[in-house]
Amino acid sequence: MSETEEGCRPSGPELSKSSSLSPFRRRDFSLFWAAGAIDGLGTCASSLFLPLILLGAGYSSGLAGLVASAALVSGLVVSPIAGVHADRRPRKPLMYAAALVAAGAMGSVFAAVALGHVVLAHVLVAAVIEQAASATYGAAASGTIRRLVPPGEYPRAIGHLQARDQAVQIVGPSLGGTLYQLARWVPLLADAVSFLLVAVLSKAIRADLTPERDGPPASFTRDLAEGLRFVWTEPFLRFVVVWTAGVNALLGALYFHAVFASHDQGASPSSIGLILTLAGVGGLLGALAAPWLVRRIPAARIVTGASWAMVPTAAGLAFATRTWAYGLLLSGVSLIVPSVVVVLQTRAVLVTPDRLLARMGTVLGTAGQAVAVLAPVAAGVLVAAYGGRTVALGCAGAFAGLALYATVRAGLVVREAP
Repeated sequence: MSETEEGCRPSGPELSKSSSLSPFRRRDFSLFWAAGAIDGLGTCASSLFLPLILLGAGYSSGLAGLVASAALVSGLVVSPIAGVHADRRPRKPLMYAAALVAAGAMGSVFAAVALGHVVLAHVLVAAVIEQAASATYGAAASGTIRRLVPPGEYPRAIGHLQARDQAVQIVGPSLGGTLYQLARWVPLLADAVSFLLVAVLSKAIRADLTPERDGPPASFTRDLAEGLRFVWTEPFLRFVVVWTAGVNALLGALYFHAVFASHDQGASPSSIGLILTLAGVGGLLGALAAPWLVRRIPAARIVTGASWAMVPTAAGLAFATRTWAYGLLLSGVSLIVPSVVVVLQTRAVLVTPDRLLARMGTVLGTAGQAVAVLAPVAAGVLVAAYGGRTVALGCAGAFAGLALYATVRAGLVVREAP
């Protein structure tokens, strides 16, 4: 039996002892964490302001929105395909090659903006390539955690990754705004340079990230079907898909409900920004506390407790009338979700064979992101048609159904990994 397979069944004492150690003691994990942080900051610095660059070049808001939407859709489409390749080929070369491609795409847009020759077709193609490359990097990265830390450190490592992503969401937009004030092309240059740094850090990882395989790879379509079939036939992963997709859709609807309702009440843009800031701070604190909570509270209780806690929060949003109230309620939700994410991602890594890790990660990620893309449109249509209070109460009812589902299926969370 290989060391990886042995690591999939940590005993209780072993797990407890390992989980008290910081993953940052491990050089490769530190490099991987830093690469993700730099990537996230660079992307936030450019993506939020790319539509403004198109508007400044004389293009309509509709065309600017089309570029943003096309880029997001390309990432969703490429992600499962990239997952297959990440389970068939060495993952580390795939990571730094994808980062270099993204650097080239954003570097070309930086050059065009700096020279004053912004062409819609060029920006569209570059944005699509950048999102596709980022999806490829993410697919390869989703299969690496098992090689970077031992099983006992999974909760802490995943918690640190969650905290990193939450911090990036808080700092990134402000950083992008500061850079944009210097010159329109500065955020794009920062994004291109960030991808170059990601490539360097990824290449510096010493661990062997090559996926294990039982034999030569099958056809591409068979490998793709195998990943989808594995996620859907594994009861725990099927639960993760349903829970994650449901929570992402409902939280997205609540976020935009809060924004739309605050705007209708006459809140200023800075006040509306406070809602998202408070939610981001709640998510960061929740991610930092998640490993501590996971070590002390049974996994099934975390999942069911968090699921039920979202019901009164959504109902409270129906009766909130002030911006700070929206922000505090959403911050409360953001505070409890990271612990559930740590539990579910840790178990998902444990129940998945190494040769399927990337495909599992991309299937789960695509399912969650696909419904999140629809949240702004759905929230806008529903708030306009039925009013903010009705939408929030409807979300509370949907959360109750999801919590009931989590309670019934809680046994899957504590089942021993194979």
